[in-house]
Amino acid sequence: MDIAVKPLDPADEKAVEQAYQIVEAALAVDVPDFPPVGRQRFLAELRHPWPSATHERALATIDGAAAGYVTIELPQLDNLENADAEITVHPEHRRRGVGRALYEHVQGVLRGAGRKRVMGMSPKTLPGGVARDEAAARFATAMGAKNALTDVRRRLDVTKVDDADLERQLADAWERAAGYSLIQWRGATPEEIIDDIAYLDGRLLTDAPMGELDWEAEKIDADRIRAVDAVVAARGRRRYHTAVRHDESGKVVAFTTIDFPGTVDWHAFQQITIVEPTHRGHRLGTVVKLENLSYTRTYEPGVRAIDTWNAGVNDHMISINEAMGFRAVDGWQNWQADV
Repeated sequence: MDIAVKPLDPADEKAVEQAYQIVEAALAVDVPDFPPVGRQRFLAELRHPWPSATHERALATIDGAAAGYVTIELPQLDNLENADAEITVHPEHRRRGVGRALYEHVQGVLRGAGRKRVMGMSPKTLPGGVARDEAAARFATAMGAKNALTDVRRRLDVTKVDDADLERQLADAWERAAGYSLIQWRGATPEEIIDDIAYLDGRLLTDAPMGELDWEAEKIDADRIRAVDAVVAARGRRRYHTAVRHDESGKVVAFTTIDFPGTVDWHAFQQITIVEPTHRGHRLGTVVKLENLSYTRTYEPGVRAIDTWNAGVNDHMISINEAMGFRAVDGWQNWQADV
């Protein structure tokens, strides 16, 4: 048995198709309640990578048959000692050394780039929750990685939400939010608020629980927001945003985003929700999340499921999500290893 790992050339249509088939096959087994990635989304992500990072990709074969795929992301503006790696092995080729060969390739790339740490994620079973294969966790442990933080994925079944209860929650929240005004937009961030959004986005990794992850706050400015917005548009993703402005200061002090990757219309991701610390205590997190859910449903009537992740210790955001109807599905371990 000969395992070979070679860098993936995005112009090599055969290799790209092989990588895509590996990703789809693995997702169907590992997280079957997710929608397929879809060829269009896979190609879009390959052709339009996130800005502020460089990306390396490689394909593993066993005796010439495509068996595994890895993507490596190396931040370029911050976290210059870190990298993120996503190793995917086709279910038909697991437990044959493919993952180890890909991880050795990752180590070589990161050492050559002067990186000291690598991060990755894998799902786990929660008590009483949906069963998940723990093979990825065993592999990460065998490679010397440590679980630095466990997130919990929760799903909102939009078809079963109690609209009357959500309206009541929103009315109660607005009673605490006097002196704030609503802003909503689709697509690119409005220029008149882009600096405020950049500031809030940059706070995320400062304010959110990070456990033992050695990941520093990201350097976000207006240009970086514009670059992300451009990639989002190029990939065909659809994003819905809601923010609140403090009337007295004119500053945007809270915002949230729901993101449709573009493959299906029934599934979306609840992304960032953040409130500037000096404006907490006014139920602004509840306001933006509930207003944004309503806003999204206006334009996306086919949405049936929205997934979100929170650190297991993030009690405040979890309480908001669960009041909306989000329910725990599985855990996601954040692995970290020295290179």
